[in-house]
Amino acid sequence: MTRIIADISVSLDGFVTGPDPGPDSGLGTGGEALHTWAFSDDPDDRRVLGEGTARSGAVVLGRRLFDVVDGPGGWDDTVGYGAGEVAKPAFVVVTSSPPRAVRLTDLDWTFVTTGLSDAVAAARERAEAASSDSGKDLDVVLMGGGATVGSAIEAGLVDVLSLHLAPVVLGAGTPLFTGGAPRTLVQRSVTPTTTATHLTYDVL
Repeated sequence: MTRIIADISVSLDGFVTGPDPGPDSGLGTGGEALHTWAFSDDPDDRRVLGEGTARSGAVVLGRRLFDVVDGPGGWDDTVGYGAGEVAKPAFVVVTSSPPRAVRLTDLDWTFVTTGLSDAVAAARERAEAASSDSGKDLDVVLMGGGATVGSAIEAGLVDVLSLHLAPVVLGAGTPLFTGGAPRTLVQRSVTPTTTATHLTYDVL
C-alpha cells in the first residue's frame, strides 16, 4: 500500500532551515548542519538514506524548494535526491504558476497549481504506477520545504512522519510546526548516530 511519508531534517529547536533562507542559500545561515547526516559515512546514516530513497515512488515539494534545487547552485549528479542511486522518482511541485524553464531536465517534473491535496493525489498516482512497474510497494515522500510538510500534516494528508533530528540549535529560521490542531503520533523507530537521531512516527 502506498503511504504518504513526510521526511525532513530538523534542528533541536524545531527549525528546518537557518535564518534568511533564499535561492542562493536554501538552508539559510547555519542550516547546512541539518543535513550533515546525509553525507556521513556512518553505516546507519547510509542505511536510512538508502532506504528512504528506495521507497520513494514519487516526491512532493513546494515551489520555493524547487527554485533552490533547480537553481544554478542546486542539485547535480553528486548532490540531490537519490544522487548515486539506481532509480530516481517522479517529482511533483506545488506551485501557483509553473516555471518557464527547468534546468534539471533529466528528472520527471509535474507542476500542480490546484493545491497541496491535488499534488499529493497526483504523486500517489505516480507512486502507485511505479509500484506496479517495479513489483514492490513504493511511497509518496514529502521532502519539504517546512511549510509544505507542516501544511500536509495539518491537512491530515500524512501517514508517516520521518524526522532527522540534527544536534544543532539554530535559534531562528523556518519552523516545522507553527501551531494548528493537536496530532497523535505513535513512535515506530529511533536510530541514533553521531550526526542525527532518526525518528519515525505513525500519524493518527
